[in-house]
Amino acid sequence: MNKNTSCSKKDITISFTEVDWQKRIQDYTAWWRGELDRPLILCYGQKEDFVPKRKLHSFLTQYSQKTSAMEIVSDVEQYLDSRIFYGDAYPSFWPNFGPGVMAAFTEIADLRSTSDTVWFKPKEDKSLSEIHVTAPLDNCWFKRVKDITETAVRRFGSIVQVAHTDLGGNLDTLASFRTTNKLLLDLVDYPEEVERVLWESHESWWTYYREFERIIRKKCRGTTSWACIWAPGKTYMLQCDFAYMISPKMFARFVLPEIQASCKRLDYSFYHMDGVGQLPHLDLLLSIPELHGIQWIPGAGQPSADTWTDVLQKIRDAGKLVQIYTTSEGALNVLRKLGGKGFMFWITDSLTPREAEKFFREAEKT
Repeated sequence: MNKNTSCSKKDITISFTEVDWQKRIQDYTAWWRGELDRPLILCYGQKEDFVPKRKLHSFLTQYSQKTSAMEIVSDVEQYLDSRIFYGDAYPSFWPNFGPGVMAAFTEIADLRSTSDTVWFKPKEDKSLSEIHVTAPLDNCWFKRVKDITETAVRRFGSIVQVAHTDLGGNLDTLASFRTTNKLLLDLVDYPEEVERVLWESHESWWTYYREFERIIRKKCRGTTSWACIWAPGKTYMLQCDFAYMISPKMFARFVLPEIQASCKRLDYSFYHMDGVGQLPHLDLLLSIPELHGIQWIPGAGQPSADTWTDVLQKIRDAGKLVQIYTTSEGALNVLRKLGGKGFMFWITDSLTPREAEKFFREAEKT
């Protein structure tokens, strides 16, 4: 990679070329089709002696509402300018307003934040029968995320892939409307009402997805989500973290149909399987023909994702793609045991050029 040449905008110094982008497009497209014989590897480094003028906050809720979208995008640009993109990495920007910000867009839930987290809670204590989900486009949080997304797309053009914000998913959003404990009871006491609100939420989710896709596709080369899996068409990392607490029978009724419906509306779909409590649902997920892949995150206190070779093998044997977060050594562990086809490794180490060269040399040998 020529680290002294950036893409088309002359005043942007992000070290990524048009040749780099064309290679990513070719390889990611082949990976989605099952035609790439090697894994995709997202790996990053930090330029030496780079001193940022101002910190980029991970949660954009940490910025004052008085901070303009352009100021935030300038912080993003400075951060991307400090990065080295190894392997299949590419410059991307994810407007992070917390997991499931659509709950706040609908005005049924409030957004709450601290310096290191964001969560959502009901504005009012309403029963399910009182909840009716729509997709207002004049909500203050939606307009804030939209403004930042539009500003980033205008500023970066095709150099940086701007991602969809984390809209959330399935029963997680309903838990923001009701609280987790109340929704667990609702599943038993009012299952039909749960389904009604769930499908209203589904349609609202897709309204917001299309709004952001319309902005992003004006300049960007494809779409991506917080998981940074680029695709040439519509993609998203679907999820239901709430599923950790329910049986496969409940999963089959309340989660599976909505996930499959979203898979049918996406060109390229992934599911975020977070925690060992989701493993009982794996067979049901693998039964979805339209689901392309699964991201496996074992959860806090569990062995690292690269050690779950039986789970990884099962996913791949079902014809699905797999994404895991792991160290460079962890990725080599998977490559030695299972090979690389169908995998995407997000390398959690920040590597120097010498370390990266050694790692990729080892990866090519396995």
